[in-house]
Amino acid sequence: MSARVTGLTGATLVTAPSVCHSCIWWQSRRNGVVNKRRWIEKAEDDWGAWGTVYYDDDGRTLGSMQYGPAPLFPRARELPAGPPSDDAVLITCAYLVDVTKPWVLQSLFLAAIGDARDQRAGSLETFAYRYLGEEPFARRFQLHKTVFPRDFLADFGFRTVRTAGRVELVRLELGGLEPVAEGTRAKVIRLVKEAFQPAPVPQRP
Repeated sequence: MSARVTGLTGATLVTAPSVCHSCIWWQSRRNGVVNKRRWIEKAEDDWGAWGTVYYDDDGRTLGSMQYGPAPLFPRARELPAGPPSDDAVLITCAYLVDVTKPWVLQSLFLAAIGDARDQRAGSLETFAYRYLGEEPFARRFQLHKTVFPRDFLADFGFRTVRTAGRVELVRLELGGLEPVAEGTRAKVIRLVKEAFQPAPVPQRP
């Protein structure tokens, strides 16, 4: 089996990190309660897979990411620098099983960009944090799996929409990107492996 990313759905949620199984933080408003199963049904009816899961060569989960049309995530309207644009695909969070492997997060972002482009979305948005000075990658993503480092997002072309202190809402316009000729997720894996040759392989215990 080769490394791959697949859609995050009700069927594949069980393979995502366990912290994601019942989390409804983004799906609910402050102090609100949401039935996640019903939310999943609506998300998949309206949009399809609402994120991705990354597996290594042995089928073990390395990380996952959640995203979809911004209106699916009402909590985003309450955050500093929000609300996101109603016409944007919003990346809400990512979870890395091993934060010492940054290429996993990069591949998840590439998958989100490819999926949004295939869905003919005009833009991607997410929340960013501007760090002061150098912080180790692992520390940044252990603390902020829902708010991504601003410099990391800048490498993908995200631009600031608005700020609130050191938090930013950032946006990547997709209108000028070329359509994906090959399967999005297959292309993601190929691009990541080319960028990080020799391709990183998780160490066996």
